Amino acid sequence: MFDTSQYLNQLEKDSMNTYALMNPHTREKIMDIPECSNEQMEKAIQNGKRAFQKMKALTSEKRSLILEKAAQMVDENKEDFAKTITLESGKPVRFALGEVGRTVQTLKFAAIEARKLEGESIRLDAATNGGGRDAYTIFQPIGVVGAITPFNFPLNLVAHKVGPALAVGNSIIVKPAEKTPLSSIKLAEVFKEAGLPEDAYQVITGDGPRLGKVLIEHPDVEKITFTGSPEVGKLIKSQVGLKKVTLELGNNSALYVDESVKNKLKDIAKSAVTGAFSYNGQVCISTQRVYVHQDVFDEFLAYFKEFTESLKYGDPNDPNTDLSGVIDEKSQDRVLTWIQEAVDSGSRLVTGGLKQENGIEPTILANVSNEARVSCNEVFGPVVIVNSVKNAEEALEAMNDTNYGLNAGVFTYHLPQAFTFAHGLIVGQVLINDLPTLRFDHMPYGGLKSSGYGYEGIKYAMKEMVHMKFISMNYDF
Repeated sequence: MFDTSQYLNQLEKDSMNTYALMNPHTREKIMDIPECSNEQMEKAIQNGKRAFQKMKALTSEKRSLILEKAAQMVDENKEDFAKTITLESGKPVRFALGEVGRTVQTLKFAAIEARKLEGESIRLDAATNGGGRDAYTIFQPIGVVGAITPFNFPLNLVAHKVGPALAVGNSIIVKPAEKTPLSSIKLAEVFKEAGLPEDAYQVITGDGPRLGKVLIEHPDVEKITFTGSPEVGKLIKSQVGLKKVTLELGNNSALYVDESVKNKLKDIAKSAVTGAFSYNGQVCISTQRVYVHQDVFDEFLAYFKEFTESLKYGDPNDPNTDLSGVIDEKSQDRVLTWIQEAVDSGSRLVTGGLKQENGIEPTILANVSNEARVSCNEVFGPVVIVNSVKNAEEALEAMNDTNYGLNAGVFTYHLPQAFTFAHGLIVGQVLINDLPTLRFDHMPYGGLKSSGYGYEGIKYAMKEMVHMKFISMNYDF
């Protein structure tokens, strides 16, 4: 068990005030969280700068062993971590346990890659007068990394920033979402016990825009890594100057179901329901737009409706619960408004669409125009559209008709068609015969258009947290 109270008490000593942390499912107060001051963030940056000197002096083996130990400790305390995720985010406990499992994998991958970050040998004698030299590249850590993380994966998305930063020898400061600070603090306590140098991983709680501005503007912060909305991401990119930056900004993930997979419709529909409604659709790559070939549309929609209506709303601590309260009342009202707008403009409400205590009934809409907000924006709620298309060409055009470009999925048995989608979809990741909600923690993960800038995925994130240095040795001198 890793207690967060000592860490929070230390933050509160110098904080401006506190704010109430609320349980999203019950809307009851959990505890008070320190509203840290700008001065606390500045002090954390200076502490992180000193910790960086210790981090970069560690061997890659030592950094790897610390990450391995942290992964082991998270695994040994998975029920405790899952309980914390469920408490602060309202995520049903079985999905919270899945997030903890992924976090263990994320840290293990970081431990492996910490030993593998290698440069290359360069043949300078390939150039005129380049002979007599040995040349190579190395990667060096950059310093203090500032991480701003969202509420929906309060542990694993923190690990996706912390793991790579520590693996290469940086220090990192995490500004977690105001609604979900506890998981990141609990992870900091794990790293402390795992032997990480003091202040190499710090958590500062409080107002995101205010504290994030300190991170962005401070000259001793070398990189900003952010997961959140496109609006905030674009603002950050306009303000970071010459700092390195990685932005993961969401999606309205599209899926195409081809007529060639008719014998698999029931299985695909069942999987798509999970992809659409897990954690109330509050997932960056939640399956939001489904395009189905007209020849199998009615059959697919019948299966999809059946599985959707079998989902159970209830206490997120119940292992049988599928859906629970959404993150807050503002989000609930926004999603319900978007549903009603779609219905008013001619969309067909297949099922759901109503408020359900502090949540929303899992909702299917059909015949939805691309201009409707439930289609062209990221809903971040339990809503999915299912539209009929005449052919693959129409599906590809509709899937690309968006400002986002993170993940997309295609189910087809036609190999040429699979390649057409793989090359034609304007997204960072194309999943053939898989849902767009698929993500493995070591794969490259980055978006096009308004979905992001730069790449996550352990090895790929590490490359964005280092400087590459070229070294030439003239042995004929």
